[in-house]
Amino acid sequence: MYLLLQLLIIVLLFISLEHEAITTYAQPYSSVVAQVNKHTDAAKPVYSVQIMTSRVDGKYLHANFIIDIDAPFIWHNCTLSWNSYSGTSNCPSDTLCAYPVDCDEYQCEDVRTTFSYKNPSCPMSGNSWLPGWGCTCQVHGVNPVSGSCNNALLNYDDFTLYVSDGRKVGIDAFNQVYGANPNAACVSSSPSFPANVSGVMAFSTSPYALPAYLYQPLKKTLALCFPSKLSAPGVLFYGTGPYYLLPQSNIDVRSYLSYTPLLTRQDSFGYFISVNGIVIKKRSINVPANTTTKLSTIDPYTTLRTDIYNGVIRRFSMVTKRIPTAKPIAPFGLCYTTSTVGLKVPDIDFILPDGKKWSISTANSVKQVTNEVACLAFVDGGATSEPAIVIGTFQFEDNFLEFNLQNSTFGFSSSLLRKNTSCANFNFTLPG
Repeated sequence: MYLLLQLLIIVLLFISLEHEAITTYAQPYSSVVAQVNKHTDAAKPVYSVQIMTSRVDGKYLHANFIIDIDAPFIWHNCTLSWNSYSGTSNCPSDTLCAYPVDCDEYQCEDVRTTFSYKNPSCPMSGNSWLPGWGCTCQVHGVNPVSGSCNNALLNYDDFTLYVSDGRKVGIDAFNQVYGANPNAACVSSSPSFPANVSGVMAFSTSPYALPAYLYQPLKKTLALCFPSKLSAPGVLFYGTGPYYLLPQSNIDVRSYLSYTPLLTRQDSFGYFISVNGIVIKKRSINVPANTTTKLSTIDPYTTLRTDIYNGVIRRFSMVTKRIPTAKPIAPFGLCYTTSTVGLKVPDIDFILPDGKKWSISTANSVKQVTNEVACLAFVDGGATSEPAIVIGTFQFEDNFLEFNLQNSTFGFSSSLLRKNTSCANFNFTLPG
């Protein structure tokens, strides 16, 4: 009896230790990571994230999705009627196909009424009939390139991302990928998209955006680093970091960041901050305190309400009066001749709460439009523009941005070029 009791104690101790080891096991990665590509072959520049979709012959197919930090749900081009309840399938091996959500499932009502775009150009959604499936859930999404409304069917998706320790893609040959299964919407085509872009990836606060489907061990932090060139990709992380960019292989990019509170609005799934002022060469532009400022991955240039825009133009013209001006090229209002000398202009500082400032250097304030003309890359949004300030993607390029959704903070680096690195310097080499 005594020996039996001893054996029982040993077994229970072993089970306890094994359970403790399982519960305290830490995954060897801290984030998922993906390439960010710049596209200029559409109506406006956009940036896409490359995500793995289906798997064919042991290899993942890759697709590019426009990064939208305001969109309520994911949607993409795909084949609508490939499957049936019988289990048969004629989905092409190189095609992203749909697995529709039934119109009676709760996701349908959620996405269609609570979490859809409230856009007057979109008609009311209804149910549709898909041969082989029956009643399916029709939703509408707004094309971020054209602004048009797209009919779509809500479906179940399967996306895969690479894991990262912050230095590279994957941990080893056996620990490289992380799977997510979001509800997305399927459209037949999006002709206004850039070449090789097949959809919209939502990174907003919506419960149907991709972050809502990324679980442990990942923490709720989105980091974006948009490239300035077409030839080399930038990087997107989701997770706590650390984040490293070459050639500073031992410097965590987070050490470059300043932080300000993230704000939310009831009518948006996007991200907002407060701006208390704009300073150009030690002189402040009149900006109402705590001006609501939207962060946009869709608007190509920072848009300012007319009263703020006029103040910026007047001050910037004064501090650059020695540079010959050129006839403005739409949508810009202040342009310079650059045929003789390269431009070097003062920073434009966005003054944030607690005295923090986000410095917009020459690389992010002046855009080379032609070989002879460069323009101040700020746009007049009109007298009633709301929000009063929208910071656009040109100002994001080669800046490291961190959206901490857990602590509701926004981290920003200002230009990485001043740190002798760029968004194109992440090591995307896969381990063997």
